[in-house]
Amino acid sequence: MKILVATRNPHKLREIREILDLPGLELVGASERADLPDVEEDGETFEANAVKKAVSLARLSGLWALADDSGLEVDALGGAPGVRSARYAGEPADHAANNRKLLRELSGRRRRRARFRCVIALSSPSGECRTVEGICPGRIAEAPRGQEGFGYDPLFVPEGRRLTFAEMDAAVKNRLSHRGRALRRARDEWVNILRGARQPA
Repeated sequence: MKILVATRNPHKLREIREILDLPGLELVGASERADLPDVEEDGETFEANAVKKAVSLARLSGLWALADDSGLEVDALGGAPGVRSARYAGEPADHAANNRKLLRELSGRRRRRARFRCVIALSSPSGECRTVEGICPGRIAEAPRGQEGFGYDPLFVPEGRRLTFAEMDAAVKNRLSHRGRALRRARDEWVNILRGARQPA
């Protein structure tokens, strides 16, 4: 079964392929479909953005489409950057600038609890959509550490760990991460659809 993944981010696509590694499942990134537009993420929640992307691309492409929206929620910042995580420091999206802004906002603060949240949506070509969510609690480090991953990975330390996501092996990160948790739920709950055994209209 072929599923269009609504991302042009190669790091995210690799993570998704590693976890949704099912027989007969082909995951195609949006970057391979130049005819498809970028869908504006203007929702107020992660779920709204994920559903909008999945449904829009499924209807346009005629394929099943999988989309996620995820971000970082920091308690001391009232849940920010939240749905604005990718462009926290402004346009265009810049991971390093986002990390610098986050550290400035938390300068001198002892309360550094945070969580990564991910919502994944899967839509049929007709627009029938379902969602799952994954959450990874943790805290924000005092300074960036590590070279792996992307986004806020150099600053995020998962609960019960000492290393940031950017200091971890990809396999370890995928076991702990919000996206990894959401994808495993998706794999378990949607296994018949993903394997092509049951495909409602």
